[in-house]
Amino acid sequence: MSTEEERWELNYFNYFTEIEEHFQRARGTGWFLLSPLDWALIESWKNAGVPLEAVLRGIDRAFETWRARKRSARFRMINSLAYCAQAVMEEAERMAGREPAQPAREAAPPFSIDEVRRHLEQGLEMLRSRGDVYTPVAQGLEKILADLETHYGNLEELEQRLSALEEKMASIARLAQSDEELFEARKELDRHLRPYRGKMSAEQLAMLEKQFLERRLLESQGLPRLSLFYIR
Repeated sequence: MSTEEERWELNYFNYFTEIEEHFQRARGTGWFLLSPLDWALIESWKNAGVPLEAVLRGIDRAFETWRARKRSARFRMINSLAYCAQAVMEEAERMAGREPAQPAREAAPPFSIDEVRRHLEQGLEMLRSRGDVYTPVAQGLEKILADLETHYGNLEELEQRLSALEEKMASIARLAQSDEELFEARKELDRHLRPYRGKMSAEQLAMLEKQFLERRLLESQGLPRLSLFYIR
């Protein structure tokens, strides 16, 4: 594997963990649980191709701005990544015109093939427990597991295959979702998002809403996240 491929894997698959830990450190109040909105926001950044470096810099800049305010103006602690959304996108725009960074030092693969296998087998077990309606997704996952050694050699392509299966799974789940469940999900989304709407563009809001509703749908239906991002 080339240095460039190793750098891609290190940055790409540690995306969620790096952002979570960096936000906790920037907040400076010890252990802090991210909200469902925060996780959906990270996923929207990931899907939009926002570089990890831009997110980390944006978080730092948002906290620097907050701390520069007079104490009387800091009446609320930053309790959501959404507060940093505007700064993150500004950093991403700045980076868009920069020259590519120099290759980083070589890094070990982000996880072993055994960790990938356990993750996918757990997902397969959850799918099977949800009934025949998810059989097409389970069969796709079985094919991947049957040839995992080959797929492990190209984790980017494997992630694309798993993302496609997640999309199929979400489509099936939407058909089973009642109007009341969707209504309650949208109410929850609005409650979380209302304080931060002014900090995001319409495009960012649309992407975040999609990720939040899909994430909540899969969780409410007891369905697995197949993406390699969710290996713990």
